[in-house]
Amino acid sequence: MGVKLDTGKWYPVYTNPRAEKKAYQSLINKGVEAYLPLQRQLKKWSDRKKWVEEPFIKSYLFVHIKEHEQTEVLMTKGIARFLYFGGRITAMPDRQIEQLKLLIASPFELEVTEENLQPGEKIIIKAGPLKGMTGEIISYRSQKQLALRLESLGCTIIVHVAASIIDRF
Repeated sequence: MGVKLDTGKWYPVYTNPRAEKKAYQSLINKGVEAYLPLQRQLKKWSDRKKWVEEPFIKSYLFVHIKEHEQTEVLMTKGIARFLYFGGRITAMPDRQIEQLKLLIASPFELEVTEENLQPGEKIIIKAGPLKGMTGEIISYRSQKQLALRLESLGCTIIVHVAASIIDRF
């Protein structure tokens, strides 16, 4: 029987407001594996427009650590706390982080909502850059869209995809 090595888990971390990028950089400088999903947005000021990279999920980033490294993460400037569920620190499945990375890299229009959308029909994407990703169909703003529910964060990512590239399962 083989020995299972503890390679760590992904944990969502809540940051201080507008401190996601600095906290992420501080974690990287400490040698902590971290992931901060960013999305390009066109910002408008009264005198100019500029493309900037903004955190995709406000006040969150993700760390891949072993349990004994949690204190080091909490001692990082900009980190507020871990997320708890049932009195324990919440870990996320590797699969959800991989899906999040795939979504961020995709050309699809994305939206994050904290609305508690009702579960619908389970589907799988059968073509394109998101091939193999599973989710559920939701009716949202009178359009059919794919919802990837991140239970541990209490939010849903809505992806606008063509009906022709999805299948039921």
